[in-house]
Amino acid sequence: MKDEFNSSLADSQATAVTPLTPEQFDTEAYADYAAGLDARCKAFWEAPSGVLVYRRMRVKEVFAGDCRDMEHSLHWQLGALKQSMKFKADIPNFLEPWYGLGTVASAYGFGYIWEKDLAPAVDGKFASTAELLAAPCKPVAETEIGRHTLDMVEYFLDKTKGRIPMSYCDVQSPLNTLSNIIDSNQFYMDFYLDPDSMKKAMDRTADLLIDFTRAQQRLIGDALAKPGHGFASSRTFDGLGMSDDTITMLSPDLYVDMAVPAMAKAGDAFGGTVFHSCGNWSDKKADIVAIKNIRMADGAFSKATDPGANPTEGFADTFAGTGVVLNARIVGDPELVESKVKELWKPGMKLIVVTYCETPEEQAEVYDRIHDICR
Repeated sequence: MKDEFNSSLADSQATAVTPLTPEQFDTEAYADYAAGLDARCKAFWEAPSGVLVYRRMRVKEVFAGDCRDMEHSLHWQLGALKQSMKFKADIPNFLEPWYGLGTVASAYGFGYIWEKDLAPAVDGKFASTAELLAAPCKPVAETEIGRHTLDMVEYFLDKTKGRIPMSYCDVQSPLNTLSNIIDSNQFYMDFYLDPDSMKKAMDRTADLLIDFTRAQQRLIGDALAKPGHGFASSRTFDGLGMSDDTITMLSPDLYVDMAVPAMAKAGDAFGGTVFHSCGNWSDKKADIVAIKNIRMADGAFSKATDPGANPTEGFADTFAGTGVVLNARIVGDPELVESKVKELWKPGMKLIVVTYCETPEEQAEVYDRIHDICR
């Protein structure tokens, strides 16, 4: 397989599944399956090094138009959970109350724009960071988006009897949230022209994120799979997963000084920081590993996953011996996955390989190859 991005796909990491109603889904069978895999996850999390394989079941409808309908979203996700049991893996899939990227942004007064069959877009922007700080804000739980998300959590729990692993909603870092609601022409200038306001805005946004995440944590209880969303997650893992894609727009020193403190503040409230960015953040990998109390970092490592994927060079040396888990997403055939894992692995690493194999047979082959490499 040639390693290239297929731009004709609506979602390069998605799997086609058959939706199931709660009545059609065997909750107890999946609960037992997930509990068995969680034992492996616990051993890995507590060990200084090792490897796990996660066959992610990402359903494109859940992250597009059907996210608006919690019943439809649950049906798609239950179908994915059932299908996942056919694929050899170490980490169970989980439910997610996904309702777009604008959760914390809603605290600043912005709702959603809905286009047919698409994920929602945040409706509105501030002209500057100072304007944001001067504007009123309120707890996310008091917004329409926040209330819907909490209702979705309760609905999922009710329909699955609280027996199925469930993550937080999609958590955007303070940096990502602000970059979505401050005009880009001014946002990046404010890092230089108004750094004090930028730091205050980052810190305020972190507090809003912490408050709403605690509300979800209280509801989900023992079913909580961490770190959540696009990360391999388990009830035995820890940390708060945050999407921090705007990292690719900042220099390393600016990122560390201005953006990391607020993200780390949010992460520390939930057992540590867990980082994700799309694209190529390899120039900042040492800065990421150096974040205090960081637990995991996620990246794409094939162009079939992300056209701007990270090169594999240097990641093994950077992560080995640190205890920080590298969550490596690799879309590709067995040969491509094998070659990437050989480049990413060295003794002393904690590596999770995320696969997207099309058949259970191919997944079993890839699973065995990965574990053979990472002995």
